[in-house]
Amino acid sequence: MRSVSGIAAMLAFGLAGAASAVPAAAQTPAGASVRLPRDERAALTALQAALAARDYAAAASALSAAQAAVRSEDGRYYLTNLQFQYARETNNVALQTSTIDALIANGRTGQAELAQLYALRGTLAVFAGDREPAERAFTRALELAPTPDTALALAQVKVSLRKNVEALGLIDRAIQMRAATGQPVLESWYKRGVEIAVAADQRPQALRLITQMVAAYPTPENWRDALLVYRDLAKPDVTGAADVVRLLRATKALSGERDYLDAAQAFTAAGLPGEAKAVLADGVAQQMVDPLKATFKEAIANAARLATADRARLPSLRTAGAGSAAAALTAGDHLLSFGEHTAAATFYRKALELGGDADTANLQLGVALALAGNRAEAAAALRAVTGLRSDLAALWLVYAARAA
Repeated sequence: MRSVSGIAAMLAFGLAGAASAVPAAAQTPAGASVRLPRDERAALTALQAALAARDYAAAASALSAAQAAVRSEDGRYYLTNLQFQYARETNNVALQTSTIDALIANGRTGQAELAQLYALRGTLAVFAGDREPAERAFTRALELAPTPDTALALAQVKVSLRKNVEALGLIDRAIQMRAATGQPVLESWYKRGVEIAVAADQRPQALRLITQMVAAYPTPENWRDALLVYRDLAKPDVTGAADVVRLLRATKALSGERDYLDAAQAFTAAGLPGEAKAVLADGVAQQMVDPLKATFKEAIANAARLATADRARLPSLRTAGAGSAAAALTAGDHLLSFGEHTAAATFYRKALELGGDADTANLQLGVALALAGNRAEAAAALRAVTGLRSDLAALWLVYAARAA
C-alpha cells in the first residue's frame, strides 16, 4: 500500500484544477463564471501564492486569514481545495482527514475525484488504525471507480477485520481487472491470495491461485510452494503423491536433503523404485544429498536393490499389460518410473481402451506425454481429467505448456 504522503501526491492530480488557481473571475466545476468578494479573493490569492512558493510558514498564516475572511459558498469551496493542498504538502494527517470529509460532502466534487478522495480517506483511516471507517471508505472508492489497487487495499482491510472470504473475492477481482488491461498480474498478488485462501480454508480458491501463480511465474520456488500447498490441501493418494514429487523433480523444485528423501519415499510407497533410485541420484549430483550419510546411504542401497528387481519385471509387465486395464496401468507406471515415457503412454492409452479409470489413466497419460515433450497430446489428456485429480492435472497442464 502506498504511504499517506504518496497517495496524497497521486490524488493531487485529480484536484489540481481546483487547487492551482483562484483568478479574479473563477470558474465553478460546471463552468459558470463567478465573482468572489474582493476580500475573499485577496485572502485566497495570498494563500495560493504562499503554497506556490512552498513557503509553508506564510501559508499557515494565510490559511488562518482566509478562514476568517471567506464567507461565500464559492469562496469556501476554493478555500477547502487550497486547504487540502496545504494539508497534503505538509503531511498534516488530521487536516487532510477533515478536509477530505469536507470535499466529499460539498456536492461539487466529480465522481473520479470522489473515488480518489475516498481512497485517500481509507488510507488515512488505516494509518490511524480505524478499520471500519477504512472499510467503508475503500468500499465507496471501489464503487465509484473500480481499480485493482483499491480492491487490494480493501482486501487488506477485510483481512484485518477477519473477513478473509470477502478479502479473497477482492483479490480475485483485482487480478481479473489487472489481467483485463493486458498488464501482468504482480507475483505478490497471487502469493497473498494463496495465503488468505489457505488461512480461510478455501481449498478451491487456493488451488486455482497456485495454478495461476506458477503459470505466470514458473520459478522453482513457486513450483515448490504451489505443490506443497496442493499436497497439504488435497491429501492425494499414493499415485497422486508420486505425481506431485514427479512434478517437483521436473520443475527442479526439490530443495534440500529432506525434499529428496521425501520424494524417494513417495516413489517407494507407490511401488516405483526406479524413480526412487533416480531422484536420489539427482540429489547426489546436485550436492543436496550426502551419499555417505547413514540415512541416505541406506536409502540409496535399498532403492538400487529394488530398482534392479523391478527392472527385471518390465518384460512380464509389458506382456500382462495387454490383458486388462489394471495391468495396463501398472505397466505404464513402471515404465514411466524408468523414464520410458513413450512406452508408458502406450499402456495408459491401452488402459483407456479397456475401460480403466479414465481420470487416473488420462492424468498418467498426460504426465508421460508431458515428460516426453509432447505438449499438444499431453494437454488433451490432462484436460480430460475430472474429479479429484483435476487440480493436479491443471498443475501438470501448466508444466506441459512449457515442456520442450
